Amino acid sequence: MPHEPAVHHPTPITWPPAPNHHTAAPLPVLPTGSGIAWVTLPDGTRTLAYTHPTHPDVPAAPAPTATVPAWAKTTALLAPTIGGGIGAAGIGISYAAPGVLAMAEALWALVALIAAGTALPLLLRTGRSTRGRGAAPVQHITQHVTASGLFGRAAGTINNR
Repeated sequence: MPHEPAVHHPTPITWPPAPNHHTAAPLPVLPTGSGIAWVTLPDGTRTLAYTHPTHPDVPAAPAPTATVPAWAKTTALLAPTIGGGIGAAGIGISYAAPGVLAMAEALWALVALIAAGTALPLLLRTGRSTRGRGAAPVQHITQHVTASGLFGRAAGTINNR
């Protein structure tokens, strides 16, 4: 079995001295700020002990507070706003979807109407020309345009045959 080291417990200096201790003498008054003071132990005994000096005029350092970076605060404030905006846009699109589909069908109907409106005069013109008047002669027109340089003035001639 290993030998345990002896633990040294210093004997405290007690005041007032015990009556059976004949060598105890009163101690002089201790200078202030020396780090030694009379203290009372948990068992009620008063003794001299080294103490930590206290400075009442020096304020205690404030407890460190966790600081949050400015970009984190900005992001935290913008996140619900952006999320709410996206949610509102989704709701708006869901309400607008039937109208958008109806508008797409109306646009297709307009395209069909324009196509029919363009084809109708062509059909009427071809129908009239074949009704007994005979076909009109075919004309050929040729045009020659010339220009000199990039920004030169163009000149041309038209020939009817």
